[in-house]
Amino acid sequence: MLPSPAARRIAVVVKGYPRLSETFIAQEILALEQRGLDLEIWSLRHPTERAVHPMHKAIRAKVAYLPEYLYEEPLRVLRGALWSMGRKGFGATIKAFWRDLKRDFTANRVRRLGQAFAMARELPADVRHLHVHYLHTPASVVRYAALLTGRTWTFSAHAKDIWTTPDWEKREKMAEARWGVTCTAQGAAHLQSLSRPEQVSLVYHGLDLSRFPAPPESRPARDGSDPLDPVRIVSVGRAVAKKGYGDLIQALAALPQDLHWRFAHVGGGELLGSLKKQAEQAGIGDRVAFLGSKAQPDIIALLQEADLFVLPSKEAKSGDRDGLPNVIMEAASQGLAIVATDFAGIPEFIRSGTEGELVPPGDWTVLSNALNLLAREPDRRKALGSAAFTRLRRDFSMEGGIDVLEARLRAVTDTPLREPERV
Repeated sequence: MLPSPAARRIAVVVKGYPRLSETFIAQEILALEQRGLDLEIWSLRHPTERAVHPMHKAIRAKVAYLPEYLYEEPLRVLRGALWSMGRKGFGATIKAFWRDLKRDFTANRVRRLGQAFAMARELPADVRHLHVHYLHTPASVVRYAALLTGRTWTFSAHAKDIWTTPDWEKREKMAEARWGVTCTAQGAAHLQSLSRPEQVSLVYHGLDLSRFPAPPESRPARDGSDPLDPVRIVSVGRAVAKKGYGDLIQALAALPQDLHWRFAHVGGGELLGSLKKQAEQAGIGDRVAFLGSKAQPDIIALLQEADLFVLPSKEAKSGDRDGLPNVIMEAASQGLAIVATDFAGIPEFIRSGTEGELVPPGDWTVLSNALNLLAREPDRRKALGSAAFTRLRRDFSMEGGIDVLEARLRAVTDTPLREPERV
């Protein structure tokens, strides 16, 4: 449906909703709603997890799901295609799609066009603007839908979408979007090099500290010397290559025999089975617990009881990498000492030796040494955790980023609608 001249609502487009691993998106949607923006959510995929975070339940926005696979809802896709053929922007859309398809001849490209047909037809008339999270496949759907309907669109780029999307595709999408934001200085510099520098801004997600309890006033002074009270090490993240958990299992297996510890991992992911097998083969299966996906209250409880948080991120063979993982800031919210890698956006928050310890990505021997030293030094852990919490509260609260997004989204919904291009 075409937007009405008085339209003010914003459609937020995501790859999947809700997702336990994407707290930063839910946090942003909820905060913008609380600022008075009228939002609805469009998702390319249905949820795959039963659990949800409390903030998902607090979000009021209506959720619409596009056909995840076109063959599952052929009549819906056909109705969208027939409707789209009568639009002024149909020619420009097909031209853009054909140009994309020639450079990336995949079924995925066709699926995104079919989803865009359905979305363009079904968008309510009171939706003025489209804001998409991720610059790869979700932005393809939004780009085509915007061309069909004359709506404006903007984007938030994060991690995988920046580093695995071809440069030609990023250039063309950014040229058509009104503006974009991304959550690390490294990502912003890369995208700015492919567009006008003012087209992409650095906007940290930050953390909504109102959703988190205060850090524990004190923690037991565990130093790994007592087998009945081992040092508790924890990590939260999907079991995928870029998180580096294979390196972590090697690092844990190499810890000295006189150090008593336990490790707990929270998160789903395709590598869980192989990581469990690796831990068993390394002889540490009885000290490693893979807890699966958990809702945020359970994660916070685990962080409060832990002594040390670790996240050994690195670049995957596919080129995928992290941005600034929210779990790093969540660990800091509980005053937890952090060991992570000097990689991606992590050093933008953690300064090695000040708010945590950073080690080279992919180097499990250095990681093991850092864990060993901090496990034995409860006073050092306390100092690092306190510094991380102070930095989080001072420089990485959520409000600054939401201020920027609110102002920009309000401005874009106040601009006149454009006519779809006819080709």
